[in-house]
Amino acid sequence: MIKLVFCDMDGTLLDGQGNLPEGLGAILAELKAHGMIFAPASGRQYAALLRHFRPWATDLIFCAENGAYVVRRGEELFSTTIAPSLCREIVRRAAAVKGAYTVWCGKEYAYVTERNEDFFAEMEKYYTEYNMVEDFSDVHDAAIKFSICDPVEADAERTIYPSLQDLSEELKVVVSSNYWVDIMQKDVNKGAAVRRVQQLLGIRPEECLAFGDYLNDVEMLGAVGESYAMENAHPKAKAAAKHIAPPNTQHGVLRILRRLLDEGKM
Repeated sequence: MIKLVFCDMDGTLLDGQGNLPEGLGAILAELKAHGMIFAPASGRQYAALLRHFRPWATDLIFCAENGAYVVRRGEELFSTTIAPSLCREIVRRAAAVKGAYTVWCGKEYAYVTERNEDFFAEMEKYYTEYNMVEDFSDVHDAAIKFSICDPVEADAERTIYPSLQDLSEELKVVVSSNYWVDIMQKDVNKGAAVRRVQQLLGIRPEECLAFGDYLNDVEMLGAVGESYAMENAHPKAKAAAKHIAPPNTQHGVLRILRRLLDEGKM
């Protein structure tokens, strides 16, 4: 039986307007009644996830920043930071990417150095707690992730990733959406976070379910017994999953959870 449900946000749980699907609260209550834990697993900042899930926060496990920062009941379970020397190299390299904007992601705050209307419209979806700084050298908060945004072309796999992919010799570099490339420590990804949570709670992979849609979900989909890629997912996410769920615009996550609950499989 399923004991733990990991779920991506954008393109997966959230609808086309970035809202939680109607009826989620009832599903979460039913999962809790059956002894199951729901775990949002996202590239989003913890504060941004908390904003969405505040009514149910004490019942959830938050796998924020692609698994670099994991929180339960307001307490950190674990986190992974990037070495200062690598932070300087990431900042230098990202600054050379034409049309791209960098977010330095700390545990409590994100930091940005440039104010641009298109960039802020995209950035504020994922980072609700952020500070403007003149230069990233002014930041003394340990970095758990860097996010590089292409707010205009919206094709990060083509416009950002090729310029930064060689950093993958020392770091994890992943395209997390059409707009974003995320950079973390080498061993950080959603799948690694899932495995660590499983170990902490004594839950086996076959007792876990995951939903995802993009390249930063691939490891997570491979770390659980039952995995669903959304119909709207990237082809590589679909290839990593056992099953296909209806698209996020049709509340695919809730439809699958409802069916599994009704069939007594959860």
